[in-house]
Amino acid sequence: MSRRVQNVELDISNDHVVLYSICLLLLTIQLAVSCGSYSGKNKPKMFGDFEAQRHWMEITFNLPINLWYVNDTNNDLNYWGLDYPPLTAYHSYIMGVINSKRLSLLTYTGKSHKLFMRISVLITFWIIYIPPIIAYIEFFSFYKPKNLYFMIAILYPGIISLDNGHFQYNHISLGIFLISFICLISRYFTLSSILFVLAFNYKQMELYHSLPIAVFLLSTAYYSFFQDLTINNFCHLFKLFVAVVLTFSVLWFPFFYHGVAFDVLKRIFPFYRGLFEDKVANFWCTFSVLIKFKSLFSIEYFTVVVLLVVLPSLLILFAQPTSVNFKISLFISSLAFFLFSFQVHEKSILIAAVWVISNNSF
Repeated sequence: MSRRVQNVELDISNDHVVLYSICLLLLTIQLAVSCGSYSGKNKPKMFGDFEAQRHWMEITFNLPINLWYVNDTNNDLNYWGLDYPPLTAYHSYIMGVINSKRLSLLTYTGKSHKLFMRISVLITFWIIYIPPIIAYIEFFSFYKPKNLYFMIAILYPGIISLDNGHFQYNHISLGIFLISFICLISRYFTLSSILFVLAFNYKQMELYHSLPIAVFLLSTAYYSFFQDLTINNFCHLFKLFVAVVLTFSVLWFPFFYHGVAFDVLKRIFPFYRGLFEDKVANFWCTFSVLIKFKSLFSIEYFTVVVLLVVLPSLLILFAQPTSVNFKISLFISSLAFFLFSFQVHEKSILIAAVWVISNNSF
C-alpha cells in the first residue's frame, strides 16, 4: 500500500517537473524571439508593428479621449490610427501612463521604449494567457498525457512570433476568451458574458466566436425555460442582458458622451475599405486572381456567405447544446469568419488556431 502511495506521489511530482520545464522552455523561446527583429524595423514610413503599438500609447496618453479615433493634426489616422475597440485604447493609455517619460507626442522614442514593451508583452502573456490554458487542460480535458497537450498549446509558434516577436497583445483577448469559455461550461453565465464582452472590446476579431456563444446561451435558456416555467428563468435572462449592456456601456460611455462613438465604429469595422486590401490567405483574396469579387459583389453578400457556412453548426448546437457541439461550432465559426469575412488580417487565424490547439477532446 505504501509503495502505491509513493508511486502516485512520484507521478504527481514528475508531472509538476514536466510542467515547470515546459514553462521554462516557453520563457526561453520568448526571450530569444524578443531579441530578434520585427516587421517594419527601420523601414519608413510606417516602421512596422512596434511603431503601431508605440504610436497608440503616444496618442492615448497625450490626446483627450474624444480625439483617439478622430483624424486631427496630432492624430493622422493614415499613420497607424487606432482601429481596435475601446479596451485596447484603454490598455494603450495605461501603458502610456506607466512609461510616460518615453512618450512625448510626435517625438520618436523607439529605442528607449522597446524593452518596456517587450517586458509588458511577457507579463500579460503569463498573467492572462497561460493560466486559463493550464486550468482548461487540467480540469476540463480528459485525455492523457495532459502535459503533452499543454506543451502543444503554449508553444504554438504563431502567437509567440506575433506577440513576442512583433510587439502585439493578441494573447490578451484570447486569454480573456478562454476564461470566459471556462466560466460558461462551468455554468457561470453572467461572469462569462461579462468576460466575453471584454474580450470583444479588446479585439473585434472575437466576433468570430460570438455566434456560437449566443446560440449556446439562448439554447440553454430555451430548454431550461420549458423544463422549469418559473420566474427564475426570466430573471436569469434579464441578468445576462443587464450584465452585457452595463459592460458595453461602461466601456463605451466616454465616446458616447463626447459624440464620437460612430467614429470609433467606423475605425473598428471599416466597411468603406472594401473586401480586402493586403494579401491574406482567405478565400476571397486567394481566388480574386480568377474572379474579381471586389467589383462584382458588395460587402452584404460576403456576410451572407459567412452566415450560411456557420448556420448548420449553429442549428445543431441549438438542438443539442452539448460541450462537444459547442466546441466544434466555435471552431467552425472562427474559421468561417477568417475564410469568408471582409478586411481579414492574417493574424486573425489565431482565433481559430489557438482554439484548436487548446482543445484535444473534439
